[in-house]
Amino acid sequence: MSTVHIPADNAVLDGELIMPSSATGVVLFAHGSGSSRFSPRNTYVSEVLQQRGIGTLLFDLLTREEDRDYETRFDIALLTRRLLAATAWLQANPATLTLGLGYFGASTGAAAALRAAAEMENRIAAVVSRGGRPDLAGEFALRRVTAPTLLIVGAADYEVIELNRQAYALLNCEKKLALIPGATHLFEEPDTLQQAARGAAEWFVRYL
Repeated sequence: MSTVHIPADNAVLDGELIMPSSATGVVLFAHGSGSSRFSPRNTYVSEVLQQRGIGTLLFDLLTREEDRDYETRFDIALLTRRLLAATAWLQANPATLTLGLGYFGASTGAAAALRAAAEMENRIAAVVSRGGRPDLAGEFALRRVTAPTLLIVGAADYEVIELNRQAYALLNCEKKLALIPGATHLFEEPDTLQQAARGAAEWFVRYL
């Protein structure tokens, strides 16, 4: 594992890049509002991906000062710019510049992941959203996404299921909506996060 520092706008974002030997690709994690690169759920998913030979970049989308502002956490345009800055940094990194790239987004991070994927077009190989708010990406961006997209939602997270269905209908790419039985928004129920992580890993292995 290596701690990295990514320039973005007028900020420097801290992250952790982990590259298994002979990695087939690398996935950038876009965490949700009020979270960070230390999110235990994203850390768990990243470990599952690493076991499947996929590199991971967990990084802070916001500085500590920015994260204190509640409105900034929901500034999808800002979060998208930060994710694109991290993507550009990976594309310029000798260790990762030839690898396929994927996005894993949770909560508001899923909206940023989908907007960034729309901007990057076929340079992003796959997107996975877990308990995400893809609807916040907006109709214009959702219709432009070309990367195969998996939306994972807890089957007991009823309001978010409906928002994901609305976003799913706007996607024109290869897509799948997966409901995890018994799971609520944070996937805290037994084996639900594990199921979500396995589904994400299969998707990335398939498309990276």
